[in-house]
Amino acid sequence: MKQTSKVLLSVALLGTAITGVAHADQLDDIKKAGKITVAVFDSNPPFGYVDQQSKNLTGYDIDFANEIAAKLGVKLELKTTNPANRIPLLVSSKVDTVVAAFTITDERAQQVDFTTPYFVTGQQFLVKKGKFPKLDDLKNAKIGAVKGTTGEQQLHTSFPQAKVLSFDEIAVAFAAQRSGNVHAITQDGAILAGLLAAAPDKAKYEIPSYKLSVENYGIAVKKGETGLKNAINDTLVELEKNGKAAAIYDKWFGPKSQTPLTRDFKITK
Repeated sequence: MKQTSKVLLSVALLGTAITGVAHADQLDDIKKAGKITVAVFDSNPPFGYVDQQSKNLTGYDIDFANEIAAKLGVKLELKTTNPANRIPLLVSSKVDTVVAAFTITDERAQQVDFTTPYFVTGQQFLVKKGKFPKLDDLKNAKIGAVKGTTGEQQLHTSFPQAKVLSFDEIAVAFAAQRSGNVHAITQDGAILAGLLAAAPDKAKYEIPSYKLSVENYGIAVKKGETGLKNAINDTLVELEKNGKAAAIYDKWFGPKSQTPLTRDFKITK
């Protein structure tokens, strides 16, 4: 009887250990390590880019990443990514979360979990002034899009006759447009506004008011990491309530910024 009891106890303890591993809380791990690793863009102003004077990463997303780290009481480590590599970095545990203009979709939500939206925009186009006054004018055009984005996917659905060329970065797509390889490029309007603001030949181009879709940006965490997601959601809602979220928006998209856009959303759970 004693031997049997010992065996049963050992099995029970093993089961508990396995369960503990299976339900390890990433939020606890982050706090114990004293550091959160966040994937951000380095060439998508004003969300994430390298400041030419300081040589540091800066932008809307970086400001939110800093606020999240401060709320958790840990140091922030930034890791650069591109649109196509955001999910692979996260699911392979090379980063703890992704704060990189990440549009929430049902397909992506099967691979990662998203927080409540912290930015809302829409898919628009950058074209030469006066060339494409209506959305329908683009149906047979050559259009550049960033590989792995919802914008690229939406183009194939909305404009099946268009020739879609995919690029790793929006800046590369813009270079292709300038050289005449594509007629237009597409991305979220806020990203295009930031790209155009920094262009020396910006007077030649425009972002028409028409949109293909509405895009909600969320912060991504690994599937099942409810503790971390809830902690980030709490931080986002608190930033909205205390006015810091609006201040960050005004810094990058306010009337005195290089990319003025009206804030027509609020962060809620």
